[in-house]
Amino acid sequence: MKNAPHPTKPFKRILLKLSGEALMGETSYGLDPKTVNRIAAEVQSVHLAGCQVCIVIGGGNIFRGVNGEAQGIDRSTSDYMGMLATVINALALQNALEKHNVEARVQSAIPMETVCESYIRRKAVFHLEKGRVVIFAAGSGNPFFTTDTAAVLRANEMECDVLMKGTKVDGVYSSDPAKDKTAKRFEHLGYLQVLSENLRVMDMAAVALARENHLPLIVFSIQEPEGFVKASQGSGNFTSISNHDDQQKFLQGRL
Repeated sequence: MKNAPHPTKPFKRILLKLSGEALMGETSYGLDPKTVNRIAAEVQSVHLAGCQVCIVIGGGNIFRGVNGEAQGIDRSTSDYMGMLATVINALALQNALEKHNVEARVQSAIPMETVCESYIRRKAVFHLEKGRVVIFAAGSGNPFFTTDTAAVLRANEMECDVLMKGTKVDGVYSSDPAKDKTAKRFEHLGYLQVLSENLRVMDMAAVALARENHLPLIVFSIQEPEGFVKASQGSGNFTSISNHDDQQKFLQGRL
């Protein structure tokens, strides 16, 4: 596949999707302060470059709903437990951002006014326009929906130019690069190819929702130093995903 050119204009508003595991660093559980601090520093750099940034974060480093179900916990209950884990991660990232002199607000889909704001779309947009980073916690507030789907939902609600998903690898591969030495990285994919080939970029509901709303996706490595900064500038390695008709607009930076 030919290398696709990168966007030529900066994005105005980005939603960054982080898994809970991205905050673990080299640890096997919980939060690694150095990793959280590094990610906060990268968000600061993108923010200072003039981009409005909002974030959806997972909770798999603390509790994953599907694991709770495997342990005999009711699926809805285990999903709610996972949502609470995302709030812990969101507060940690907010604290790290504030130490980098970046104003940040946490908004939870599950009301818990003592520790953070409840999600209100207009208020979230207001924070972004005031130059604050907004961290969306508790997923969509509904069991049976992943934080990937919540990320696409929030990105559409915030009218983001792009959703950027930070993963362990620098894009989408034809197979697991950790297991298959011949795996090839895609420069660009269409939503239908992702769905038909089950490439596991995100869950199918999230990809379908992004496709329906013409929301471009960028998949990059959050583990690479300055990975988020480079991807937001259109440099470094990543995979872009969009509808075929949207691709030229995306590459010209007009989305």
